[in-house]
Amino acid sequence: MGLDFVQFNGMSGEFYMAEVTGSGGALFDYDNDGDLDVYLVQGAMLGPGKTLADASFPSRYSAPITDRLYRNDLEAGVARFTDVTVESGLAELNRSGPNGPLETGSYGMGVTTGDYNNDGWVDVYVTNFGPNRMLRNNGAGSGKAVTFTDVTAETGTDDPRWSVPAVFFDYDRDGWLDLYVGNYIAADLVQRQICRDFIGAQDYCGPGAFDPEPDRLFRNLGGTGSSVAFEDVTDAVGMQRGFGAALGVIAADFDGDRWPDLYVTNDSQPNNLWIQKQDTQGRAMFSDEALLAGCSVNARGKAEASMGVDAADFDGDGDLDLFMTHLTSQTNTLFVNDGRGLFDDRTIDSGLGAPSRPFTSFGTGWFDYDNDGWLDLLIANGAVKTIEALARQKDPFPVHQTNQLFRNLGDGSYEDTTADAGAVFELSEVSRGAAFGDVDNDGDTDVLVINNNGPSRLLINEVGTDNHWLGLRLVVGTSPRDGLGARVGVERSGQPTLWRRVRTDGSYCSANDSRLIFGLAASTKFDRVLVEWPDGSQEQWRTLTVDRYSTLRQGEGEPVAASKQ
Repeated sequence: MGLDFVQFNGMSGEFYMAEVTGSGGALFDYDNDGDLDVYLVQGAMLGPGKTLADASFPSRYSAPITDRLYRNDLEAGVARFTDVTVESGLAELNRSGPNGPLETGSYGMGVTTGDYNNDGWVDVYVTNFGPNRMLRNNGAGSGKAVTFTDVTAETGTDDPRWSVPAVFFDYDRDGWLDLYVGNYIAADLVQRQICRDFIGAQDYCGPGAFDPEPDRLFRNLGGTGSSVAFEDVTDAVGMQRGFGAALGVIAADFDGDRWPDLYVTNDSQPNNLWIQKQDTQGRAMFSDEALLAGCSVNARGKAEASMGVDAADFDGDGDLDLFMTHLTSQTNTLFVNDGRGLFDDRTIDSGLGAPSRPFTSFGTGWFDYDNDGWLDLLIANGAVKTIEALARQKDPFPVHQTNQLFRNLGDGSYEDTTADAGAVFELSEVSRGAAFGDVDNDGDTDVLVINNNGPSRLLINEVGTDNHWLGLRLVVGTSPRDGLGARVGVERSGQPTLWRRVRTDGSYCSANDSRLIFGLAASTKFDRVLVEWPDGSQEQWRTLTVDRYSTLRQGEGEPVAASKQ
């Protein structure tokens, strides 16, 4: 298949935390040919004077070690990948960009995607332990390769701290994608904390040994072509304080007022729910309402590790619920929304608690793997601290675990279907990021799992097409670009409306396919598709074809009466 990426974590016996927290990847159509390509974030050697010769596990790559871009050359329904890192210009950018060589000070963590300059080509933002990078997609003329340019400095989007999650979203609904960057902890490669494991040997520290770093919200100022820039509005919108050690972020409307909010998961610290309101002059202001909303800590009042996160309407009641992953013994957490942005911890009732207790979980996502209309869950697992049983067996990397798949039963609960999900779920690896999307364009969701110190795995869905489906791409503007932030409902007689949101966020350190797939089970009928566009307007479609993808362009649907919001 050609997807031969292996993550290099740069371990050298120094126990730098970044070595076991990365990394992620993206599923996105960088060349506008209608299929999903893959961007994978790479690690590096860390620490003064460290070289590849010091690595505990040799790299399969010679220096310089870089992120990789793989083009999908889909043929007869089979995804085939070609490494285009060099021809896209990314190899040279990664080798010696404006921030210096990656292998001597900047360690790859995560990635988010979005067309920030509205030119119709999806751009890439990479978060690092060290300076982040904004990579502008230059597009391509006839017969020319698509290339990228590092525009971090000219866009004003750098952050030299340890950033992990990021998301493009249009918080002020002005038609330009803004950028939220979540920062983790103030870890120093020289003045290091020393932590111990269960037998007193040196081990990786937890986040409590460090101070958390503040996040940043960048507002897109608009412009043309390469002149688009951002400004840091973190303080101006009311986000001066209250940050934790961020590992995940979701941009979505949680309280139903049609303005995007932000949910940020923080490692072993209370999470943030930044609810957006407009002040008397129509300016956006955010306030952290997580504690009052019931999604700051779990039902026992405890902050948890909160690595991966997703938001979706899993129970079919029309609002966005939250799911997040945690450390071994904590259990993962399900918060159910009451429609007003108030949440209830239903982890135990859902059946998702007990099966997660033995695992440390990172990437996760709600997706309808069997296209029956109910959102299922995949969870990517891998510990960060030494697993005693593996250490006693002299395992060279004693933190690996198996991944899990849960099926939505349609009554608010889940069943563990991992044992029936295929041989790939028998592999014990150190999984981190997980990106969700239809790689082979057959109408069901595939999953890209990114492993720490191991190969990435592309999980091709072989059951979703047993049922009917409706695939949608939503676009706005004249370029056009993906309508990130749009909310789409497929109304069906006598059944719950299927609500989905256009997004690339969620999971851990990863970016997802922006297209939507609605599982219709055995039916080929629906009443209408209702679209709530990011600017608040509404349109509807009634005659779309089932079992294929359609593109919905803002302004081409049948108008619906204006919303009160």
